[in-house]
Amino acid sequence: MCVFRSFDVLLPKEEYIARWPVIACDQFTSRPDYWKQAENDVRDCPSSLHCILPEAELEGCPPDRYTEILNCMDAYLNSGIFRVFPDSYVYVERTLLNGSIRPGIVGTVDLEAYDYGDNAHSPVRATEKTVEERIPPRTRIRRSASLEMSHVLLLCDDPEKKLLGSLRAEKACLPLLYDTELPQGGGRLRGWLVKGKCALAFDEKLKSYSHKACKRFGSPFLFAVGDGNHSLAAAKSCWTEIKKAGSLPCQAPNARFAMAELVNLHEDSLQFFPIHRLVRHTQPEKLMDFLASYCDPAGIPIRWITGYGEGWMQLKTAGSHPAAGLLQEALDRFTADHTGKTDYIHGEDELSSLAREDGAIGFILPAFDKSDLFPAIAAGGVLPRKTFSMGEAQEKRYYMEARKIRE
Repeated sequence: MCVFRSFDVLLPKEEYIARWPVIACDQFTSRPDYWKQAENDVRDCPSSLHCILPEAELEGCPPDRYTEILNCMDAYLNSGIFRVFPDSYVYVERTLLNGSIRPGIVGTVDLEAYDYGDNAHSPVRATEKTVEERIPPRTRIRRSASLEMSHVLLLCDDPEKKLLGSLRAEKACLPLLYDTELPQGGGRLRGWLVKGKCALAFDEKLKSYSHKACKRFGSPFLFAVGDGNHSLAAAKSCWTEIKKAGSLPCQAPNARFAMAELVNLHEDSLQFFPIHRLVRHTQPEKLMDFLASYCDPAGIPIRWITGYGEGWMQLKTAGSHPAAGLLQEALDRFTADHTGKTDYIHGEDELSSLAREDGAIGFILPAFDKSDLFPAIAAGGVLPRKTFSMGEAQEKRYYMEARKIRE
């Protein structure tokens, strides 16, 4: 089964590259100023920002906002701003804030091979529990979208670093497609075209990797979705709708696949960070009293921060990944019966700042060991939602490549 494959790559023409990329739509959900700055930077220039709906805008989003996004995609396709590279991959290198380089390759994943269910046995699986309520806003766009721009990061478990290693060594022989600074502290992004013999050689390495992965886990578990799972779940939902409705054949080939960047879990530059919890519009003292029943002197230390002070609590241990799961369960129960809204924050500094607002409290969660990821998914299914983040917020994938998904 060919799970990951090349596609007809669309990239904006060189004169549009500088203002084209924007960070993943699910970042900085508590920072409307971030997205306002992005709008100010881009203005009316062609940009992927005009083709996405940031989650920071979801609450109270007017219906015509969706129409604007869809119309913008059509306008971009019809105005000739894209360069087209048929049947290709894009090898990418992301220079992160600390100067390290995270390599990856952009291709498409077969949605028939992907299952985001809790106990999936598919070749492509979610790493964390999927929140069904987060899928509809994305399906609402994708269902009628002519373009796809992806922030999905797929993980492969390749400790020998053979899958991407050859591309990194041979990049000097590949055509350079773009080399640009990313906005708002995102680092730098470079991309090289992989097609023809180079693409076929990569396909052969994919076959070898797939064979080893099946032997390692005793089942066809090839890739785990590290970032962008809800966007991939939306693509899966739309593909399922097309199959059930028996839609026109011209829609099916492109809709069956979704664009993603494949990265190696074992790259030193790929760091895992905990995702912290912030509860707003609540009564911190009442919440802390409620959490007392979830604590134990021998538990895991969790730091809490409010505007009136900070301290530590010892969260009970339960299961393989107790901290995120147990705390999330407690916060869900409290906010269901009391005032409060939980948000997910990347980075201790940002959490510390937001947690000191009136009516807010933040919880700093411990780190997650990335070497445990594939064995944990293979053995027991998905982790609790928002268990970890791959990199800091500014290190998430920026939209760059595009793909036509509807005629």
